[in-house]
Amino acid sequence: MSRVPTGRQSDPDGPLPTGRATLRDVAKLAGVSIATASKALNDQPQVRAETRAKVIRAAEQLSFSPNTLAQGLITQRSGTVGLLTSDLEGRFSIPILMGAEDAFGSDQTSVFLCDARGDNLRERHHLRALLSRRVDGLIVVGARPDARPSLGDLPVPVIYAYAPSADPADLSLVTDNVGGGRMAVDHLIRHGRRRIAHITGDPSYGAAQDRARGALDRLAEEGLPLAGDQVWFGAWSEAWGRGATRMLLQRDPDIDAIFAGSDEIARGVLDVLHQEKLAVPTQVAVIGFDNWNILAVNARPPLTTIDMNLEELGRLAAQRLFAAIDGTLGSGIETVGPRLITRESTAPLD
Repeated sequence: MSRVPTGRQSDPDGPLPTGRATLRDVAKLAGVSIATASKALNDQPQVRAETRAKVIRAAEQLSFSPNTLAQGLITQRSGTVGLLTSDLEGRFSIPILMGAEDAFGSDQTSVFLCDARGDNLRERHHLRALLSRRVDGLIVVGARPDARPSLGDLPVPVIYAYAPSADPADLSLVTDNVGGGRMAVDHLIRHGRRRIAHITGDPSYGAAQDRARGALDRLAEEGLPLAGDQVWFGAWSEAWGRGATRMLLQRDPDIDAIFAGSDEIARGVLDVLHQEKLAVPTQVAVIGFDNWNILAVNARPPLTTIDMNLEELGRLAAQRLFAAIDGTLGSGIETVGPRLITRESTAPLD
């Protein structure tokens, strides 16, 4: 599936030209040659600053919009980029794509959006199609936050988002899951909680391991044991949240806080605490992870959670791609910090 989102439209309340202005019109109004006007509008270094400013004022006065094809012939750029995802319908991919598209829209860059649906052959097909359209660069968004194979040496720059490239020579932007785990437990500790347990998802996910590591590190700094004596790894589901909470309460009925590795798990945790007549947050505080709005806001009570800042990750990926297109491409892994979203499932211990 390929989609081409349209760029942002001009302000409907702004001035509308009576006819389509040309570069010749701009040059005439500015009192310069057509060649000088073209160089000024394309930020060429041969133009003096005062001349450039005069041309830009003329272009704004005439509501002049340069022809994209003509600009491309001058700059050797198409003004398009590719967004290649493995999971277009995923709740993690969509905010990343939204953040990236916002950044591209503000720069009047057109976007080709392709969904590989987790299929390697489909991904290679979309890659060939995007390159045939002469895109200026690519952002590759993974379905899960684990390393994926690099696309290799391509004629355009590539930025990997959410799922990092396995090649350290590539530039990847990822969420800080270790920092998110620390943040969650730190919030509980600052609210006076001392018997903190951790229930999380599939241990084959790097994110589950990283969140647990951050949580354990913060507990160790405070000299606190992990309630329940283990990290409860399982599935990313409400059902696992319910099952793990029942086992946890049998082993350690004196817990006063639970850090759930996802909001889905946290919903299951809340179900069992309600069934056991344990008041949230008075007796047991609960914090989730992901800030999945439909779950977190509608939980009873509304769920405190860690937001992975995925839209910001998408915006940063777009900015790094702009820089790479201009010739500055980094390498390695860059992390984007999470945010604490405080709601009613946590409160200071009485």
